[in-house]
Amino acid sequence: MANYEPRFHVVLHQPEIPGNTGAIGRTCVALEAKLWLVRPLGFQVDEKTLRRAGLDYWQYLEWEVVDNWQMLLDKVAGRVWTFSKTATQSFDEADFCTGDWLVFGSETRGLPSSILQNPDFRCLRIPTSSLVRSLNLSCAVAVAGYQVHRSITLTR
Repeated sequence: MANYEPRFHVVLHQPEIPGNTGAIGRTCVALEAKLWLVRPLGFQVDEKTLRRAGLDYWQYLEWEVVDNWQMLLDKVAGRVWTFSKTATQSFDEADFCTGDWLVFGSETRGLPSSILQNPDFRCLRIPTSSLVRSLNLSCAVAVAGYQVHRSITLTR
């Protein structure tokens, strides 16, 4: 069981690759964030799969799996930031605070337009060179997560 009160939330909408989820789980422990997984998942959430994905930090992680997007929305209590390569606002211009929710899409599809177009959510991008389509999901979560950490720490 986790040993911390989450400072913010990281949501993976229909993640496909267990290794990415494992790396993201480790980052969440490092940042004291809660990890949410929205089904369907591209892998099983069982001890063997978690161990194979290198989730040796899983016992310290605050995490939860929900069956669908609506179930997650029913639990949200804070601002929601979505991440997409098509967003116009850069993540480093955002004013993050404790309790925020960062939502990332699957490795191959990103977030569906129904989520990205929600007027209650703020959509952000992580700038990259035109030589790459996007960052690896675990790298994107780490970049954004440490920016949230920085924002929260500066406002104390």
